[in-house]
Amino acid sequence: MNDGGNFHIGDAVTQIGGSGNTGIYKNQASAADPQAAFRDMIQAIQVMRGQVSAEDRQVIDDSLQTIGNGANADPGTMRRALTAIAGVATMVGQVGVPVVEAVRRVMALFGG
Repeated sequence: MNDGGNFHIGDAVTQIGGSGNTGIYKNQASAADPQAAFRDMIQAIQVMRGQVSAEDRQVIDDSLQTIGNGANADPGTMRRALTAIAGVATMVGQVGVPVVEAVRRVMALFGG
């Protein structure tokens, strides 16, 4: 990227507030690979899970149990569980952004 004569190659990371932030979520799923997108979404959810309240963790855990590995989940049930996770991600702010994006990608790939 060219920024006024300066060149940057690689990841650019901005941390917005918070404490105990660890790791970085990087989306590496192919647009055509629903299972890879699902795995990346689960990874993003796990990163976020460690930074939310106990109540939000319970919503996440219940939703993850509902969707399992995504293979045999009823589409309506999966959509409701992913919507619950995306709701938590939206409410927690910047740390939830990768989860919201990953959920949208999975829902589109799985026909939701």
